Amino acid sequence: MPQLTLVVASKNYSSWSLRPYLALCHTGQPFQEVVIPLSTPGTQDLILQHSPSGRVPALRHGELVIWDSLAICEYLAETFPEARLWPESREARAVARSVTAEMHSSFSRLREHMGMNLRARKPGQGRAPGVAEDIARIQALWNDCRSRFGQGGPFLFGRFSIADAFYTPVATRFVTYDVTLDPVSAAYRDTLLSQPAFQKWAEAGLHEPPVAKYED
Repeated sequence: MPQLTLVVASKNYSSWSLRPYLALCHTGQPFQEVVIPLSTPGTQDLILQHSPSGRVPALRHGELVIWDSLAICEYLAETFPEARLWPESREARAVARSVTAEMHSSFSRLREHMGMNLRARKPGQGRAPGVAEDIARIQALWNDCRSRFGQGGPFLFGRFSIADAFYTPVATRFVTYDVTLDPVSAAYRDTLLSQPAFQKWAEAGLHEPPVAKYED
């Protein structure tokens, strides 16, 4: 089996990098990790050494490079089917892909005004127009998935899936900005943040030097 190498950005801030990291950890496969600090004079050159798009995350598997977070997760699901990164039933799998794709392409107001910052606590901040609507939509998604498909465990579809990897950075934002959630969403947030793989990531991120651009 060729070596797996995951290239990520600063762990305290990089929500996109966290998602495939969680999925890759869930496969149980050994992998190397390259962490590229954000906003340094050499950041872009370092990224281009690993990713043809000039962005991270990127996964190298032998000579193959995949440079999008969702594409990486789909590749992992196909390459390591025993990890069961998507739900088994066709209906649940279709919904899981839908909510994952919505996270991948939507919630722009939340992303803009409530950036991921694991060490920060900013209660009351980030409440720009449109953010409340994004938060309401996310809670509706979480409640719907938990009620329809979550009977087999604490995740959206019972077992851990790519959908959970994609919503873990959102859970961190809800802590950073002290967002009040309904009981189902709050319990799911706590499930995401208690994942051992996430806790390992967060511990590393908390020890990184701050980047002024992302602290403002």
